[in-house]
This record gives sequence, C-alpha cells and structure tokens, in this order.
Amino acid sequence: MNPSPKAHHHSPERAQELGRRTLVIEAAAVAALAERLDGEFARAVDLILASRGRLIVSGMGKSGHIARKIAATMASTGTPAYFVHPAEASHGDLGMITREDVLLALSNSGESEELLRIVPLIKRQGARLIAMTGVPSSTLAREADVHLDAGVAQEACPHNLAPTASTTAALALGDALAVALLDARGFGPEDFARSHPGGSLGRRLLTHVADVMRPAERVPTVAPETGITDAVVAMSRGGLGLVAVVDGEQRPLGIFTDGDLRRAFEKRIDLRQGNIASVMHAAPHTILANRLAVEAVEMMERLRINALLVCDDEGRLAGALNMHDLFTAKVI
Repeated sequence: MNPSPKAHHHSPERAQELGRRTLVIEAAAVAALAERLDGEFARAVDLILASRGRLIVSGMGKSGHIARKIAATMASTGTPAYFVHPAEASHGDLGMITREDVLLALSNSGESEELLRIVPLIKRQGARLIAMTGVPSSTLAREADVHLDAGVAQEACPHNLAPTASTTAALALGDALAVALLDARGFGPEDFARSHPGGSLGRRLLTHVADVMRPAERVPTVAPETGITDAVVAMSRGGLGLVAVVDGEQRPLGIFTDGDLRRAFEKRIDLRQGNIASVMHAAPHTILANRLAVEAVEMMERLRINALLVCDDEGRLAGALNMHDLFTAKVI
C-alpha cells in the first residue's frame, strides 16, 4: 500500500517523539483533573451511594467504550452498574429504569444528541443524572443533577481531533469515582475475590434461567384479543416492562414491551382501538428454563433486547427475565 502524499516521512525518532508527546499530554490532562476535583465529585459519590437502584452508564462512540469500562469497574467493586447504549435506550431499552436508579452519561461535548434524547425519560421516571463532560456550559451538564468536569486543554492527536486525552481523562475520573465508592462501601479483598474469576465463573456455570427468572405467575399475560389499553394496564401492574400474549394453553404468541408502547405513541396509533395482537411482536424470542443464565445474556446482547420470555419443555410460558434479574443474580 502506497503512503499518502501528505504522510510524514517515518523514522524511529519521529515515532518516539510523538509517543512521548502523547504520554506527556495525557498525563497532564489527568493531573489537571486532580487540581479541579471539587464538591461536585463528592456529590456524585453521595448520589450513587444513596441510590437503592443501579448505576446505568451510557455514552456514544469512544465515550461509549469508556462508559463500558467504567460500568465493568463499578460492578466488580461493589456498585451495581451496567452499560446501556444511548441510541437503543431511546427506543425502549430504558423501559425498566426506576426512580431508584442513577444515570452516568459521558459526552466530551455535552451535546450528544442520542444522550440528550433520553434525558427526559430519566427525568420522567424520577431517576438522577450525573453528567461527565468536557464543557460545563453544555446542555447535558446543565440538565444534570451533578456535573463532573472532565475537560482537557488539548487532545494528544497532532490535529487536536481524535479523542485521546479526553477519553483518558474520562477513564481516570471514572476510576476515581469507583475507588471512592469502593472505600465508602467498605469493599475489601474478599469481596473483590468473590466478584472475580473464581466466584464469577462458578456462578456462570451453575446458574440456570430457572434460578433467576420471574415465575409465570408473576409475568403479566393477556389473550391476543385483549384490547391494547387493557394490555398496557396489565403490563404496568406487572412491573417487568412487558406483557406476554398467550393462547389458551399458555403458549407465547407474542410480546409487547415498554419500548413498543413508545413506538406506538410515535406512530400515533390509537390505543383505544384494536387488540394487542395487532401491535405485539409475534413469535417472540424465548429461552428454555433449563438453559444456562449466561446463554440468556448472550442471546439478549446479540438480539439487542432487554427481556426474554421463558418456556418449559412443552413450550408453555414458565416465566420471564430481564437484564436487571441477571444483574441481581450476579450473572453479569
């Protein structure tokens, strides 16, 4: 492959020079964070500690990769956390969020359209919002309950374009949060060991779907001819973010979720007309109760869904589970 006409002549000296420059810039960016750390950081720690729910971490692009790592670090150090992709969240993935949860939203500009779109959903549920941005005057920072300033003077990229120093700073600030929370919770070596390979692998190998699912009697079900509004009422009472549509033998015919309800509103479907069969997802994805719980995780991530109906060997509804159930069981 021929080099670009604009490419610099490569030399070991230039590579070393750029490598050192990158490390110096990124080290300076992290050091600057320590100088700026203030009461907002302590407020963020208190907000997460006071939450009886989970920490949901979200971000787009490179910020999304950092958000995933922060969620994983939190989860392994005693703070229940998981990553949600903001583009999918606005289409129903936050249907299970409760007023007890906290959203940690990462965006260097603070103007990520996908994140701003889910802010009203968070606010409507009464959940709290922590924003980590590089622009304190940004929309996301202004809407947040707590703002963590992760701004950097410059990127390490020679063109000051590629997210480099800014993502390093966000990662370090996420680690700082996790360590402060770890200490506040009294999370020690034994706890850490339980949440890492030995204990984690054992749980993954031994936990089956039947061990973590909501049993059938706790899953709201309706017949296909049920009116849409009646089905929505049943879904709301179930607290699972879904209603299963079943036949007379309790075999699943379809599923209708919080996300489907939002999409129905967007399409201006008259919910007072028609039955649930007209708007449900027919032939829903299901999993057998005797499968490993980790298989449910893989299936849900692959299909980009947050809930699964569970069937017995005869194909009848045995229960249902969502990502929260799997998280609570420490399968993920």
